[in-house]
Amino acid sequence: MDFLLSLMQDPNARWVIAGCFLLGISSGVLGCFAFLRKQSLMGDIIAHAALPGICLAFILQGEKNTVLFMLGALGTGLLGTWCVHSIVRHSRIKSDTALGIVLSVFFGFGTVLLTGIAQTGAANQSGLDAFLFGKAASLVQADVSMMAVTAGILLFLVLLLFKEFKLLCFDSNFGRGLGFPMGILDAMVMLMIVLTVVIGLQAVGVVLMSAMLIIPPLAARYWTEKLSHMVIISGIFGAIAGVLGTIISGLVPKLSTGPVIVLAAAALFLFSMLAAPRRGLIFRQVERVKVRRRVAEERISREAEQVHLPYGGAVSKGGDA
Repeated sequence: MDFLLSLMQDPNARWVIAGCFLLGISSGVLGCFAFLRKQSLMGDIIAHAALPGICLAFILQGEKNTVLFMLGALGTGLLGTWCVHSIVRHSRIKSDTALGIVLSVFFGFGTVLLTGIAQTGAANQSGLDAFLFGKAASLVQADVSMMAVTAGILLFLVLLLFKEFKLLCFDSNFGRGLGFPMGILDAMVMLMIVLTVVIGLQAVGVVLMSAMLIIPPLAARYWTEKLSHMVIISGIFGAIAGVLGTIISGLVPKLSTGPVIVLAAAALFLFSMLAAPRRGLIFRQVERVKVRRRVAEERISREAEQVHLPYGGAVSKGGDA
């Protein structure tokens, strides 16, 4: 308790907790649409494709500038998603192969740029090395303010266009028949996912950001069958993972916050997989035992009825008794 009080009294800690809280909500909500459209790994592509954009922004500017870093990450993240869609559309290469190609090429290019910057001795000053695994402790008020504005816009768009996004996830052809611009909605969802990844890079990092788009929706799916409930639960799980991971990492000196946040989200997923009603493993096992017991009781009851039938009351297989 004393630790929590001292943590909340620290201004820097409050900004870190607020930033991870916002990241968890936005990634949990937007991750639901990626999950339902079977594009969960697209977040991984965007995160890895963002690294060369961050490096190029530093090369052009020559110093650390968070806004330019985010713009660079946004540009190359969108380029990466465009490359995946173009490869799948204009070739016989399947989507999983295209994802692997784009991920490896962009991340390799970003690593080359990062190595070149490191040889100049400016990597630490720029903070680029923190974007690989995240460094939530480096979040300041300006970073959290930008995350708050971006997350607020994203959540407002989800609330405003929820019915249209629902059609996009479950029956895009029907939505197209109703006259909705499904292509524009698809591009908008992808742009929103890119923005979610971009604002989370500094806290969680390139390598782990995709987990924040995948794990909370997976955990939420165990608790409900309605999309509206799933979006809310996923956002709550993401926020809990962000805050809990930040607090736990604060207990151990020099422990990276990003990996702990992902582990906290994984713990929520395991809990959901085991304890969720109707879909959880424990509930299913209990139901399975109940069914077996009911079948056994019915079989015993039938056998008992056959034993107690009066003489001549049973029907023989060859004809009437």
